[in-house]
Amino acid sequence: MRVFLAGATGAVGQRLVPMLLDDGHEVVAMTRTAAKADGLREAGALPVVADALDREAVMGAVAGAEPDVIVHQMTALTGALDLRRFDRTFATTNRLRTEGTRHLLDAARQVGTRRLIAQSFTGWPFAPTGGPVKDEDAPFDPEPPRAQRASLAAIRELEALVTGADGIEGVVLRYGGFYGPGTSLGGDGEVTQLVRKRRLPVVGDGAGRSSFTHVDDAAGGVLAALAPGRPTGVFAIVDDEPARSADWIPDLAAALGAPAPRHVPAWLGRLAAGEVAVAMMTRSRGASNERAADVLGWRPTWPSWRVGFRQAL
Repeated sequence: MRVFLAGATGAVGQRLVPMLLDDGHEVVAMTRTAAKADGLREAGALPVVADALDREAVMGAVAGAEPDVIVHQMTALTGALDLRRFDRTFATTNRLRTEGTRHLLDAARQVGTRRLIAQSFTGWPFAPTGGPVKDEDAPFDPEPPRAQRASLAAIRELEALVTGADGIEGVVLRYGGFYGPGTSLGGDGEVTQLVRKRRLPVVGDGAGRSSFTHVDDAAGGVLAALAPGRPTGVFAIVDDEPARSADWIPDLAAALGAPAPRHVPAWLGRLAAGEVAVAMMTRSRGASNERAADVLGWRPTWPSWRVGFRQAL
């Protein structure tokens, strides 16, 4: 198949390009940065330079490719994550999730592409009620922290656009927190460095749960969902073990040979890092991957972050 990959040079895209090629697919790889085109070409993809927020550029790029499937892996996360100003940090990513998704859907309809697969996120968007692990039908938080409201609205819009698109087989892959090469939980990533410097404490009871996804498993989720005619809908592409903050932060510190993390009360965490940090550490829910396993036949290569962290680092 011919696959149009938007976001080909991101953390997932870089891992996905060689996997697609190894599976015998032709890859048209879109990047916003002309300087990255040569690397994509050397990897075996056909590069195309276009800004995803420029509708006409996207329409032209997709029209030239005439793909069987479009894969949306676009984000714009560079630099440090400011949890106090979460929506500001994610402002461009949120536009890619809304405007960028609409542009890709319009382009798909124009050229007759049947299937579109898009990246979403699972974990903190869930309502912090009920059990600690949620499936894809669980409701999102109706009252997220103020600093996350625009980001949650963008996730809602992306998922609604993709799953409700007329004439398109829409698939949403909800990833957990990424780890592995090119991520904040890689060997020299931002989170890894915070843990090494003992600057990532466990806040409150640390009962908030995170689901994790190795970037290679994220790419594998795309392969499992790729073929036209395969099941559609929303699937969580996460490992088997949603982790409490009180467990994964100390475990990561031990894997790095770093000092054990500090424990701070919720009020101090709120004062130091804001409400988003406290919510993630104390109220966030994990995600179940049962639907992806049962319907797509996807299984993580790294079933647990406990092993995956050590191998990735």
